[in-house]
Amino acid sequence: MPRLMGFFDKLFSKKKPSELTPDLANEIRRSFEESAGDEEHFPSTIDPRIYHVKLIVDYFGDLGTGRALDIGCGKGRFARILKERNPEAEVAAMDLAVAMLRFADANLDRVAGSMLDLPFRSGSFDAAYATESLEHAVDIERAVGEMCRVLKPGAKLVIIDKNAAHWGRLETPQWEKWFHDEELKKLLRRHCRHVESKPVSYWEDVEPDGMFLAWLAVK
Repeated sequence: MPRLMGFFDKLFSKKKPSELTPDLANEIRRSFEESAGDEEHFPSTIDPRIYHVKLIVDYFGDLGTGRALDIGCGKGRFARILKERNPEAEVAAMDLAVAMLRFADANLDRVAGSMLDLPFRSGSFDAAYATESLEHAVDIERAVGEMCRVLKPGAKLVIIDKNAAHWGRLETPQWEKWFHDEELKKLLRRHCRHVESKPVSYWEDVEPDGMFLAWLAVK
């Protein structure tokens, strides 16, 4: 038990790392591999009426036979709904943890990989999104660059994550980072011709409390 407590004390330390070392990368991977068995906090399904889901589906529109990428998909719950709404499209679900991917639907292209080095060719996708996954990248600039690299010109990108103005409302792993609105806009504008953002709530008819922001971009 003392050894386990020491691991979690380190996990939730308030001192934030300045770079992604090999040890930290292994720690992040291990934490998500272990969390795959926690269905309560890392569920494999999501209500399609939740606005985070609706925003992605509606912003992308009809994907036809195009390709979409879920970056840091967890158990693939968002990707499953996107595939259901776009049955002819190819939806890739990528996550760092192989244990998470085992829960993803078989009709998704399940890929293990890091958002800092996406295992896809440049210009491969018509749409991509990251929901509460960029916050775990540590090297945020590189992760955003990779997200944009794999998009075709004119492709759409959605990032939904926590607002740094509300930091402290939740207990977080020591590596996790939340974002100020303009911070991500600045990074996205390096690669995208159109960038906008807005506060979002879990439910469309509930006024956002500022906890979550959605950044919408077009390459």
